[in-house]
Amino acid sequence: MSKLYGGDFNQKIDYVFKAVLIGDSAVGKSQLLARFSRNEFSLDSKATIGVEFQTRTLEIDHKTIKAQIWDTAGQERYRAVTSAYYRGAVGAMLVYDITKRQSFDHIARWLEELRGHADKNIVIMLVGNKTDLGSLRAVPTEDAKEFAEKENLFFIETSALEATNVDTAFVNVLTEIYRVVSKKSLVANEAESAAGSSALLRGKEIVVPGQGPVPSGSSYSCCRS
Repeated sequence: MSKLYGGDFNQKIDYVFKAVLIGDSAVGKSQLLARFSRNEFSLDSKATIGVEFQTRTLEIDHKTIKAQIWDTAGQERYRAVTSAYYRGAVGAMLVYDITKRQSFDHIARWLEELRGHADKNIVIMLVGNKTDLGSLRAVPTEDAKEFAEKENLFFIETSALEATNVDTAFVNVLTEIYRVVSKKSLVANEAESAAGSSALLRGKEIVVPGQGPVPSGSSYSCCRS
């Protein structure tokens, strides 16, 4: 179960998850971020230069999560800057414009770059944006679904303009990140517990000055004259 909050509040944060928005310029990455973080949409939005991020706090499984979403510029000349921000990301949204086939065709390249820089367990969602322009659609939903299935990605179509599926997309990614992180934490705790139990059962050698090693649990005594 997920619960969204409009802004940050003075409460203990259990997790901070960094996610990145990537894809070609003008596919609506900044608009998706503005809609999710501030519930805003600007018709005269300018191209992002460099990198910026927004935060939003939500509750997942009674844990308070701060989502730190990085909006990475899609222009080629900024890609070197962008790549540095993949590090530490646990989630990514690959965004294309459903009315621009080229933006979808470039997704494979963005995915390759992402996988080259990010953690192998990163949660990735393919996002087809601008469903409000359905009459101009150039990328059939089935093409995107097929690509997502082949690459083992989550998939959704959105409209930042109409606020369609925007919260759903982000919440699904963040919830899956939480599931992955919780599972890794559980496995680590179980491994630590097993190691502790093993250490208790395992005999240790005790070296006494002037004597050879004596297995733990063996009876040993000496007398000084």
